Amino acid sequence: MRTFALLLAGLLLAPSPTTAQDETASVVAHLRIEPGDGDYLAWADNLLAGPVEVRLESSGSAPPSEPMLPARASIPAGGSALVARLKPASGRNGLMQLRLTGVPGSSNARPRDVEYLPPLREPEMRIDQGFEGAFSHHDDENRHALDFATGIGTPVHAARAGTVMQVEAGFHGNGLDYRRDAARSNFIRILHDDGTMALYAHLAHDGVLVRPGQQVQAGERIGMSGNTGYSTAPHLHFVVQVNRGGRLQSVPFRMHGVLTTH
Repeated sequence: MRTFALLLAGLLLAPSPTTAQDETASVVAHLRIEPGDGDYLAWADNLLAGPVEVRLESSGSAPPSEPMLPARASIPAGGSALVARLKPASGRNGLMQLRLTGVPGSSNARPRDVEYLPPLREPEMRIDQGFEGAFSHHDDENRHALDFATGIGTPVHAARAGTVMQVEAGFHGNGLDYRRDAARSNFIRILHDDGTMALYAHLAHDGVLVRPGQQVQAGERIGMSGNTGYSTAPHLHFVVQVNRGGRLQSVPFRMHGVLTTH
């Protein structure tokens, strides 16, 4: 997400408040305003090594624009897209609040029935919370997630081949205040060839061993487990997600040697 303030010919574009919506609510796109031919061009720049979908909206009265706000756009990895042309009304000076939100992935994802490898190599893996777990696996993003109990620093391996799309490694600590802690989880997001995305979350501080854009193979070591963000104890959170209508949605999956049903 991105908010900004910019003064152009008497038109003030001001920041609007944003709130973390999930445990990976980091910046995925930037909003960029350029002067046009009597209007202003609202561009969105994708910061991820994979597709994103963005939505541009106005707080309060929406300014005249083409298309009308809210406006949406799909942006390929590392690309940019013109989201809207803003047309200041005649004689209108003052405050205009714009907000750009972005969601990783493409709505064109078509999940295939693939057997995933376990992300840990431990002889016996204990699942603390499975599909539809009552503690935190009850929303669309995490309904089909698995929490593997494991110590801090345990090697994490790619469960399926893909492209590293997004990483976060700078957070310390954990807690149970959702508003404060949910967006403080270190993670790796890997894009698969069918458009699905695997999320490996609650990694250790500096526990990411891959970089955005890197191709990884199934079984390759990608990080180290931890206990960051909204978490009660050290564990690895694993979920497969797709973008559906501008919202992340988890999808069921099969994993070798692991019972994934609730």
